[in-house]
Amino acid sequence: MNIALWVVQVITAIGFVYSGGLKAFQYEKAKASWGWVKDVPQVLVVLIGLAELLGALGIILPYATKIAPVLTPIAATGLAVIVLCGALFHVSRKEYRELGVNIVFIALAVIIAVTRYSTAT
Repeated sequence: MNIALWVVQVITAIGFVYSGGLKAFQYEKAKASWGWVKDVPQVLVVLIGLAELLGALGIILPYATKIAPVLTPIAATGLAVIVLCGALFHVSRKEYRELGVNIVFIALAVIIAVTRYSTAT
């Protein structure tokens, strides 16, 4: 179970590093990749990207280093909230094609939050 959960954490972190990196450091590429980026202030897109990058670190490092491992489920919960807000934003814009990725990453983040919380406390 622990190995499977680590696989989930790494896959989730890779997804958020990719997404967050584009938003935070490659704004023009993000704008070309995702239509919604054109309609949101650049500073908000960058802040979302930075939050995703910090969350990706948060779902790996605290539990891996055993330094404040309770931060791992907190980071996963934060990421789930960010993606849920993104999903609601897509629904409001009738961008239903985008919801599949959102649902997958919400599920992965919730799995990490629930399982790591029970083992971190």
